[in-house]
Amino acid sequence: MGFSQFSSPYDWSRIADCKRVAAAHPGGMVDLSVGSPVDAVPLSVRGALTAASGEANAYGYPATAGTPELRQAIADWFRDVRGVDLGAINAGVVPTVGSKEAVALMASLLRLGPGDVVVQPKVSYPTYEIGTQLAGATVLKVDDVSDVDSWRGVPNVRAVWVNSPCNPTGEVLSAEWLAEIVAAARQIGAVVLSDECYALLDWRGERFRGGEPAGAGEASAARSLMSAPCALNAQVCEGTASGVLVLYSLSKQSNMAGYRAAFIAGDHALVNRMTAYRKQIGQIVPGPVQAAMAMGLRDLDAVAEQRERYRARLAALVEALRAYGYDAAMPQGALYVWTRARSGDCWRDMDDLARLGIVPSPGEFYGAPAYLRFSATAGDDAVAAAVERLGAAAASR
Repeated sequence: MGFSQFSSPYDWSRIADCKRVAAAHPGGMVDLSVGSPVDAVPLSVRGALTAASGEANAYGYPATAGTPELRQAIADWFRDVRGVDLGAINAGVVPTVGSKEAVALMASLLRLGPGDVVVQPKVSYPTYEIGTQLAGATVLKVDDVSDVDSWRGVPNVRAVWVNSPCNPTGEVLSAEWLAEIVAAARQIGAVVLSDECYALLDWRGERFRGGEPAGAGEASAARSLMSAPCALNAQVCEGTASGVLVLYSLSKQSNMAGYRAAFIAGDHALVNRMTAYRKQIGQIVPGPVQAAMAMGLRDLDAVAEQRERYRARLAALVEALRAYGYDAAMPQGALYVWTRARSGDCWRDMDDLARLGIVPSPGEFYGAPAYLRFSATAGDDAVAAAVERLGAAAASR
């Protein structure tokens, strides 16, 4: 069976009019809509890419399952930063061509189809729903995935999407809640799909500590990277990766969105089956990119520096939005300020902000038309301009 039909409100052409109005502002448009990195790729990563560009893994076909170097880097990263021993829980890994294709293909790679149900948060990244639709399976949206009673008794639930820290809300699930989700999913034979792409962007005052870093040379940087709880933590998954898959991306931590660098880790049998499919359809990460990924995972100092840039931008945006009249607050995690529209309707606020030259994302894209999402992936100058405009507008009232 081929791909099934899909539908989504996630259409960036719908904000074209807002962008035209914003572009006419004397200072130009400040685009806070798309979460696309603008900062430089770390020099270490660029060096690794260059060095690998003439090696055998570049002119020959690269390994679908990842080079030994990349696989070791992933295992070390989980151990040092997330407090997870992949070997101890029998977890496999496979690199993916970015995390979006992994999300979109997940239901299909799990061989789900008509009659199967995939649970996801009602307010969430749209590709979860699109991927389920492409497989021909049924989407079940719930207010809170951690409320396991909202889905545990539903017939034919085969997979459960978790996103923590969440895009767009920033919510971070505790290790205890993750453990309940994993336990409930196992009771009904469902797979937990944990999207942890923002795992190192946890802004809570008291944060879950994944585990002490084992690599002495990387100890300082690893200690500074407080990680959100991981679904593969031994306490969460009860010592086995069975029925649990975690997705991670280097797009945000290392500004590698254009490299399409991500991976899946978890249930060994499921990962092996997905790897076989990926090999046959050519979903293979280029060899030089695999070398760059390995370096990105090891250069924790660069990750810590980027993390601080995002923290500062988020803090500045929150303060300015509050001054303008939004009930904004620092998110628990991720890269976005998620706030209720002042008018109660995201599109009315989008028009209002466009006249200031500012363009956020409408909450309708994520299932919440009364909200707005402001991205901190814009550059320092852009964020400063947004802060200045919001402040001037608030003062003129």
